[in-house]
Amino acid sequence: MESEINKKKSRREFLIATTAIAGGLVALPFLNPFGAFGKNLATKADTSSTTKDTAKATSAAKKDKAIAKNDRYYGFGFDIEKCIGCGKCASACKTENDVPTEPFYFRTWVEQYDVKNDGTVKIQSPNGGIDAQTQLVPKDDVFKSFFVPKTCNHCATSPCVQVCPVGATFISPDGVVLVDPTYCLGCGYCVQACPYGCRYIKPDVHTVDKCNLCYHRITKDIPPACVEVCPTGARMYGDLHDKSGPLVAFIKEHNTRVLKPHLNTKPKLYYNALAEEVR
Repeated sequence: MESEINKKKSRREFLIATTAIAGGLVALPFLNPFGAFGKNLATKADTSSTTKDTAKATSAAKKDKAIAKNDRYYGFGFDIEKCIGCGKCASACKTENDVPTEPFYFRTWVEQYDVKNDGTVKIQSPNGGIDAQTQLVPKDDVFKSFFVPKTCNHCATSPCVQVCPVGATFISPDGVVLVDPTYCLGCGYCVQACPYGCRYIKPDVHTVDKCNLCYHRITKDIPPACVEVCPTGARMYGDLHDKSGPLVAFIKEHNTRVLKPHLNTKPKLYYNALAEEVR
């Protein structure tokens, strides 16, 4: 076991050095010369990963023929009007996906926005919303207050996929942005490229982690953990190709918006009642 770990460590160090010598890959985020090559590597990789969840997700992503036959294209829907800021989603996500318990690592979290009468905005997210939200602004000074759940937007034109030098980050045939830790170098390029702050370096294995829509669950028609535990139904997921499905109905029946549309990342996370103050 120890020798195997050393082999993987040596491989990662070698690849990092090789990437650095090749030069300037971080300066090529929109060319993505290794995208197709990296995706092939990721889909053919050994599923012996550093966490059980990621192994399941990567293994499920390899079932390309079955997924293509189903013709699914997954997305998220968050209803801000229903979110009460309880943090159950963030807590369940950590338990389900082996996310470190420290208050610096999250696949999903909840932010509290307090818009003051003078137009200034106060944002807080104690332990990702897991800890009790408190009112930091005096009641008389608050113009409006609301909660905003956040996670990976599973963009159709993902900057993180474009900058990965080895294809460890890729988009599955059904539209979910995944990470194969067996190829991840831990270089952090994707962490910097993500405009939504949805990625982190897992401290115990030094590879990238993020929301994968609980891929090991949804491929078995089981809802993501965060969706399953939400007490108000503020979160939903679904198939964007299913025009009669609940997610498409949610988008049609509400004035839904996406975060940072000007970046042209084509997010597949749709918000109802997304205020202009949210960033």
